[in-house]
Amino acid sequence: MITIMQSYAQIKPSAQGLVHLKDSKVYYEIYGTGKPIVLLHGAFMTISTNWSQLIPELSKNRKVIAIELQGHGHSPYSDRKFDHAILAADVAKVMDYLKIEHAAVLGYSFGGAVAYQFAIQYPRRLDELVIISATYKSKGWMPEINKAFQNMKPALFENSPMQQAYETVAPDKTKWTKFLEQMISLAQQPYDLGDANIAKISSPVLLIAGDNDGLDKIELVKTYQLLGGEVVGDFGQMPKSQLAIIPGQSHVSLIGQTGSILGYLNSFLK
Repeated sequence: MITIMQSYAQIKPSAQGLVHLKDSKVYYEIYGTGKPIVLLHGAFMTISTNWSQLIPELSKNRKVIAIELQGHGHSPYSDRKFDHAILAADVAKVMDYLKIEHAAVLGYSFGGAVAYQFAIQYPRRLDELVIISATYKSKGWMPEINKAFQNMKPALFENSPMQQAYETVAPDKTKWTKFLEQMISLAQQPYDLGDANIAKISSPVLLIAGDNDGLDKIELVKTYQLLGGEVVGDFGQMPKSQLAIIPGQSHVSLIGQTGSILGYLNSFLK
């Protein structure tokens, strides 16, 4: 773990900056060369806190484009109201700016929901889709998780590691509470991107979950079925999408399983 963290601290992005949109700015960093893959972090996180272990390894043979969604990390707070569709459009605009026509997209948690939306809105720009511990609908979480969303308040994040990470890189540290209120408001709104839309995703999809990460596993298997999975592989062609459930992992600990995640990515990504 220490070696990987030191590796991330030592590598520098080949490019970084802010993409100026109509009413928002989105920060990005680029590492490595090769086929492009876009990384979308979880709620309240930054590139560093979410991807510090993965980027040094993934960028050895791929072009990694890590994005910080509206209000996160270096991306400044904006009063612009947003949802998954707006954030997915932001991702597409960053790709436009960087002249990336299409790419693989990997999303964790909240970033996974945005990645699902990107797949729905921009199917021709998606090579492969990787979803880590995320769902495209509120009912995809266990009831305890949805209850936690409804009980979420800014005070719960006071002096948290997430606040410390935010204040380390945010352009305006005074926006922390407003940013929390904005994100919590979105988290408390039930959402459903639609089974029919998920079934229409034609690109290969890799679903990665922890066995105790808060996802409703019955719903997860239903998602895999919508993507063409859960067939008898010995009786016919294997599906192009894959499902991996990593044992002994929670929602938070899962993202730290770099070796396992990297192994799945290397065998899945073309």
